[in-house]
Amino acid sequence: MPKVLVSDKLSPTAVQIFKDNGVEVDYLPDLGKDKEKFLEAIGQYDGLAIRSASKVTEKIIAAATNLKVIGRAGIGVDNVDIPAATKKGIIVMNTPFGNSITTAEHAIAMMFALARQLPEADASTRASKWEKNRFMGVEVTNKTLGLIGAGNIGSIVADRAIGLRMKVIAYDPFLTPERAQTMGVEKVELDELLARADFITLHTPLIDATRNILNAETLAKTKKGVRIINCARGGLIDEDALYNALKSGHVAGAALDVFLVEPAENNPLFELPNVICTPHLGASTTEAQENVALQVAEQISAYLMTGEITNALNFPSISAEEAPIITPWVKLAEALGSFAGQLTETAITGVKIEFEGVPAGLNTRPMVAAAINGVLKPSLGDINMVSAPQIAKDRGITVETTTRDQQGAYEGYIRLTVTTERQTRAVAGTIFANGKPRVIQVKDINMEAELTPSMLYVTNEDKPGHIGRLGTLLGTLGINIANFNLGRAEVGGDAIALVSIDGTLTEEQLAKIAALEGVKQAKAVRF
Repeated sequence: MPKVLVSDKLSPTAVQIFKDNGVEVDYLPDLGKDKEKFLEAIGQYDGLAIRSASKVTEKIIAAATNLKVIGRAGIGVDNVDIPAATKKGIIVMNTPFGNSITTAEHAIAMMFALARQLPEADASTRASKWEKNRFMGVEVTNKTLGLIGAGNIGSIVADRAIGLRMKVIAYDPFLTPERAQTMGVEKVELDELLARADFITLHTPLIDATRNILNAETLAKTKKGVRIINCARGGLIDEDALYNALKSGHVAGAALDVFLVEPAENNPLFELPNVICTPHLGASTTEAQENVALQVAEQISAYLMTGEITNALNFPSISAEEAPIITPWVKLAEALGSFAGQLTETAITGVKIEFEGVPAGLNTRPMVAAAINGVLKPSLGDINMVSAPQIAKDRGITVETTTRDQQGAYEGYIRLTVTTERQTRAVAGTIFANGKPRVIQVKDINMEAELTPSMLYVTNEDKPGHIGRLGTLLGTLGINIANFNLGRAEVGGDAIALVSIDGTLTEEQLAKIAALEGVKQAKAVRF
């Protein structure tokens, strides 16, 4: 009988779920806070269920000689050393969808509080001022709500807002027209959303593309009197720029549940009367905490008893016999997906994955999940190989797979085609004898390139002198070339350069490369 340790406070119902599934459980809710006792006890357990108090460090993982799975009741896993767990073959799970409704409802509550100035009115009334004329509010009915991010939580907010008779517009690069229609929202570009929205609410992960998405420049494009809600992540809004916009009156109010630095203390935004602040309460309801506890108990039990994996953050389900053969192909699939995802700038409508030869005879499900994860991760950030297929389905992205016997020169290869609103892009790769992934085709142009951590992708007109000019420019910019891989469709047609470089490219360097004569596209890609 597998044995699980619950080292943080968890619902009694969750503890009973373990027992009902035939799992022995020790409920020691204060153990996670005692590092020494935690370290001493962890070696006897097959599973570990935690919240945020238990710190599962590399030292703890090293002592966890029998541990097979760690389950976090909630989304955040900052308290788990995932790389250390992965190296030891320990599955790390979370419960990413257990608090979606709660967070969405908090955003709606914050919107109402902003519209009617409820916190200030409450404080004034308690002070016996009765300032009825001071707190003139606005209705939300017939107003335009702008969603920045239309994923799981954003779609719930949209549904609630439509029920309030609001007009909902959404900016999300991965929102397809079909999905937007199903949600009942209008898909727009960011600038249009900023110009039209009476209320703006953010529901996107914090990645490079979304960091400070509301800054001095974008806030200046908003409608005067806009009200802004952020229950997603601190760092999506430039807090200094927001302060200035609130102070000037351009932004009528802001409701913030998350901050750049948390716990938030002495934040200048606290000084402003038109700001409502809560201490990261998005997931703080009785129902949400119960839901994530029950989910993590079910997930850990299923893995220990049947091998089923749900919401794993570090690897899909693969048997011990399959692992040595399939792992390189899983890594190739994810790399090809990441390559295509980093080059994609418009909404993805479909992904096609073709397996030929060796990978076609393997369990393709982990490879499919890895490929989808690679495609979506550059834009969504908070995603993993298990959740990626469901997220693609929720967003209306069709996923098609085909398998066939070896037909060409390679013993096996994977070909991935991404279809967007504007174009179709295909990339193919294989595994060489040394186990390293190689790109063998991009946009139907044959080439051979080893995937390295930092690369430059350039498409250009096939004309004499271009490669020399590109190499000279890279040298001038101080960029060291590790490998230079070339391919072309036909003489004088389109050509591709995939260049392995040392270090990373700055935006300024990339702009100079893009401006080089004959260059059609220049992108930095990382693996």
